[in-house]
Amino acid sequence: MKEHLTVVKHPLIQHKLTLMREKDTSTAVFRQLLREISQLLAYEVTYELDMTTRRIETPLQEMDAPVLAGRKLALISILRAGNGLLDGMLELIPSARVGFVGLYRDEKTLKPVQYYFKVPDYLDERMVIVVDPMLATGNSSAAAVDLLKQSGAKNIRFLCLLAAPEGVARMKEAHPDVPIVTAALDERLNDKGYILPGLGDAGDRMYGTK
Repeated sequence: MKEHLTVVKHPLIQHKLTLMREKDTSTAVFRQLLREISQLLAYEVTYELDMTTRRIETPLQEMDAPVLAGRKLALISILRAGNGLLDGMLELIPSARVGFVGLYRDEKTLKPVQYYFKVPDYLDERMVIVVDPMLATGNSSAAAVDLLKQSGAKNIRFLCLLAAPEGVARMKEAHPDVPIVTAALDERLNDKGYILPGLGDAGDRMYGTK
């Protein structure tokens, strides 16, 4: 994956994203749309998985058939909103190993504060996909990748639903080796660090909280 930022323009993704942006979309529908989009984005972010072949027997003959190589990939959710993307991706990649990074944003400083970290072993031998619906300031995302690199991760991708230019720039500065895959690059952040036009707080809309 050569580009630092990939915006996936697939018509199904863009249509579903529009439905998610609408303020009157219900919590249940929002969750379902996020699950569907996450599966579509998963195709893009995993297309460079290493492959090998295995000798199998079809009903007609034997053949050397392609299979995934190496250790199972690792999906790392930035809590809590990342779990919305995680759920959909696990339906597509049920054998993936899963980790969680708990970070919350201090509303005054906009800086990330860590409260939880639990990840799979052998991160240095896995493709690691970090998931969080919103790449806003980029501070939490950069901090999460810092922690993963400290745990040995080398081959990292970042998957999000929406990105702001400020967040993309922050990630490129902190982690130029981590490609970003997103469904949309929005206009900017407001003075509270929310993406505009965005879709509000992804966690609140996903779980029906405020």
